[in-house]
Amino acid sequence: QLQLVESGGGLVQPGGSLRLSCAASVFTLDYYAMGWFRQAPGKEREGVSCISSSGGSTDYVDSVKGRFTISRDNAEKKVYLQMNSLKPEDTAVYYCAAYRYTYCSRNGRVDAWGQGTQVTVSS
Repeated sequence: QLQLVESGGGLVQPGGSLRLSCAASVFTLDYYAMGWFRQAPGKEREGVSCISSSGGSTDYVDSVKGRFTISRDNAEKKVYLQMNSLKPEDTAVYYCAAYRYTYCSRNGRVDAWGQGTQVTVSS
């Protein structure tokens, strides 16, 4: 069974950066598109970014375009989210997700979730 474990969250000042990591316990990640979701208090979970199984295609929610970058290392079975120029509105629990597809579909069907990591942007 595919299991995902996130790390890298924390408290950062506005304008700062964080890098989230997601480690997968699976034989291979080659057949999974991967993504990151977030959920702020009182809000619905939203798809932040996704990356296709090969890494050749990515997608981002408009609010993070130009600031966040998703990447993956299939050999290491890891997915990353580099977050720059962080804003208070980025504060949320961030979840790693494995999709049921090989292609990137940001709000598509998710087969497995991580436990989440808290990101707090505050001065």
